[in-house]
Amino acid sequence: MSQPDLEKSFFYQDKPKGGASKSDLGLIHACFGQGVGKSTRSVGLAVRAAGSGLKVFFVQFMKSGDSGEVGILSGIDNIDYRSPGDHPFILADGPKPVHLQHAEQALSFAKEAVAQGRQLIVCDELLSALLFKVVSLQQVLELVELCRGKADLVMTGVDAPPEIQMVCDYVTEFRQIKHPYYDGYNSRRGIEF
Repeated sequence: MSQPDLEKSFFYQDKPKGGASKSDLGLIHACFGQGVGKSTRSVGLAVRAAGSGLKVFFVQFMKSGDSGEVGILSGIDNIDYRSPGDHPFILADGPKPVHLQHAEQALSFAKEAVAQGRQLIVCDELLSALLFKVVSLQQVLELVELCRGKADLVMTGVDAPPEIQMVCDYVTEFRQIKHPYYDGYNSRRGIEF
């Protein structure tokens, strides 16, 4: 990168100093893609926000609440962690009532957290729930509007359709280049989940 390019770079621009204030809240984040790290990024952001004094709500869609991060998240004072409970894999024949109920409960938890004044709402795998049609685009857009100007909303998942990307302030795509699963490795507790 040449010197003029460095000067134009994001990292060399003047930036505001200090933590988030109430007026800074209400931006929308989408973290999506085939690569690993989306949930890990959202866990890290939740810990960072809680460590800065923000009130955090973290809910998992499409997961049963038994991932490695759950114990840590549940033990941090400023983080309210929720999972609606058991969530079996969605097979080729599509979602079952248990999947729809899980997503409905998770959405309800998120809306309640906004009403309670939580400042960061993390909806882990909400975008995957949209992809698998256990939530509708309209439901996700309603949650976005509910959060806008009140609480930052972080949504993770495999894909973010253009309608979601358009309403987001942060859009980060994770791109998988290589993964040991394709060489015969199983998911490893503490690494992939």
